[in-house]
Amino acid sequence: MRVLRIDDRSLYQQLVGVGGLGTGIFLALEGNHTLGRNESRPGELLNIRDYCKLHIVIHYVAKLLGGQCFRVFPVGKVGNDEAGRFVLKEMNEAGVDTRFVEALDDKPTLFSVCFQYPDGTGGNITTNNSAAAELSEHDLAKTEDVLTAAPRTIALSLPEVSLEVRDHFLKLATRAQSFRAASFVSAEIAAAKQLGMFERLDLVALNEAEGAELIGPDFSADDLRGCMDKCVDYLRRTYPHLHMVISCGKNGAYALNHETWNYCPVPRVEIASTAGAGDCLLGGILAAMAAGIPFLSARPPRQSLAERPLETALEFGVLLASYKVTSPHTIHPDASLSSLITFAERARVQFCPALLRLFTESPVVGSRT
Repeated sequence: MRVLRIDDRSLYQQLVGVGGLGTGIFLALEGNHTLGRNESRPGELLNIRDYCKLHIVIHYVAKLLGGQCFRVFPVGKVGNDEAGRFVLKEMNEAGVDTRFVEALDDKPTLFSVCFQYPDGTGGNITTNNSAAAELSEHDLAKTEDVLTAAPRTIALSLPEVSLEVRDHFLKLATRAQSFRAASFVSAEIAAAKQLGMFERLDLVALNEAEGAELIGPDFSADDLRGCMDKCVDYLRRTYPHLHMVISCGKNGAYALNHETWNYCPVPRVEIASTAGAGDCLLGGILAAMAAGIPFLSARPPRQSLAERPLETALEFGVLLASYKVTSPHTIHPDASLSSLITFAERARVQFCPALLRLFTESPVVGSRT
């Protein structure tokens, strides 16, 4: 199996992530108009596999980097039920180390009801009284040794567990000098700002609605390219250490820091479902950065993904997310570096020489480079 090379010279050696772990059902709604507050609408129950955010992101990191060379440790709780056993099995098969995932007898596994409109867009509703909600600051103590033992660690903080627990995790990661990455849902942004969580982050991945909540009046979803300079200025004034990714669905994605920004369009593909694409984008970016691929480029924004060879983590992540939407599942079941390379060839997308040099064969199980 081909993976991105991770060795002693790589930027990062492992990932420790906190967030929700669970599963759910998927409904195909009738009609493209947005579901109303008091509306009842019929929908078809689909045979689609749905996963929670932490599982989605770390799956792609593990598959792209190989579990033997780059260790991936989720920290969370599932129920001691069929859904929990399914989630654990899926993670283990992807090369994820589940030693910090606890199965509870008295709480069910986190469950989501996802809905999809005929045009492929959609959303989800997630339970807040599941095993995942039982994760506490005390549970994070067992991760401190892992964080401090390997300073080249990505610490990942994702929704579906409490903000307070995620903030405590970021404080531990800050003391351990880890690279701190996160995402939030829109309703969490204001509280996260009050807690000072953005001061404790190196990378945040948001969609357009979440970006508007963070940046405020300088952000315009209707003219993102036109407001990017203002967004860069916002980071310069408020969070000069922060890197940001803003995913825009079929309109591509933006990456920015306190100095510059760039944009990456998506290729034309047949969309099965966009659910999970934003989490997939983050997983691809983190995997690429761990292998040493730069976050963004100062070159002029692309007009198409195939315009020139891919050279940044943003572009690699967009390619991966574009591949993901060809599957109805929130995790593409065939995702790997090999399948991504094949997808790129079909889309006439090339990789730059520096990226190609990172492509390698996964080592035999039981060995580490």
